[in-house]
Amino acid sequence: MILHRSLLSQSQCNIHLPITLSQTAQYSLTVYPLPCWLTGYQVHNDDAKTRLPFRTLVRKYGCELCFTPMIIAVDFLRSAKARDSEFTTSKGDRPLIVQFAAKDAQVLAEAACTVSPFADGVDLNCGCPQRWALAEGYGACLLNKPELIKDMARQVRNQVENPCFSVSLKIRVHSDTARTVDLCQKAAMAGVSWITVHGRTSEERHHPVHYDAIRIIKESLSIPVVANGDLKNLKDVSMVHQLTGADGVMAARGLLANPAMFAGYEETSLQCIRDWIDIALGHGTPFTCFHHHLMYMMERITSRQEKRIFNALTSTSAVLDYLRENYGI
Repeated sequence: MILHRSLLSQSQCNIHLPITLSQTAQYSLTVYPLPCWLTGYQVHNDDAKTRLPFRTLVRKYGCELCFTPMIIAVDFLRSAKARDSEFTTSKGDRPLIVQFAAKDAQVLAEAACTVSPFADGVDLNCGCPQRWALAEGYGACLLNKPELIKDMARQVRNQVENPCFSVSLKIRVHSDTARTVDLCQKAAMAGVSWITVHGRTSEERHHPVHYDAIRIIKESLSIPVVANGDLKNLKDVSMVHQLTGADGVMAARGLLANPAMFAGYEETSLQCIRDWIDIALGHGTPFTCFHHHLMYMMERITSRQEKRIFNALTSTSAVLDYLRENYGI
């Protein structure tokens, strides 16, 4: 995930908030022209080897709080291979929130303790609607288990030694908004630092986002609320802030298409593409991952014929030659 100009970080966005978040993060907030934080979340289907390079790119364009994709906590604890493949970071990759899928309080707490030296907080996914996650008791299944969510938040709070380490939730809404409000209030009482609300139910996919529900949730809580869903540019950010009153917004797929959106670009700039090339190649990103990200970035700036040619390229050298010949990159 990627919050643009976020909660944590000395160089962070200027967020006009009537609260201080210094209790939930080791960084202080600064002031940014937008009246809310802008965060980013990495989608689950990105390749593990692109996660750190892509976070590096979006941070360069105003995204100051990044979330990892969802990591299954029990597998993370059991397997060194899973830890190495699912969680790679660097000194400059901060502030960073690690998102876990979990259904056991002790497992989540142990996973949080494991990553706490390398991250600024953990986020519990309570919104993933994918069938496999629901079948395993993860994600949106937890929306019906507020007591378990409370226990997990408390265990993380009790066992992570760093008092500035945050614990947050990412949820979807119930069709009955009152149930969502009740869940969020219980989570806040258990010590959750903030809650990100994707404004659809677990059954909805491409339906309109329920911004009215996010507003009701925001008005019912004293902790920050982040709005998520269908954010593609800064105009959307402003609109969603006005509709919901949320303290921040989170983007995921919008950043895949335009990693520079939080810097105010309506579409991916050629400089952003140059930066991705430099960062990805510097990290040794495999060709398939390197190429796929470029396909997303160039979706809005290429014709159908150009897409057919570019998407059919089969090597890094062919991609670099194409970009140099056609775009001067």
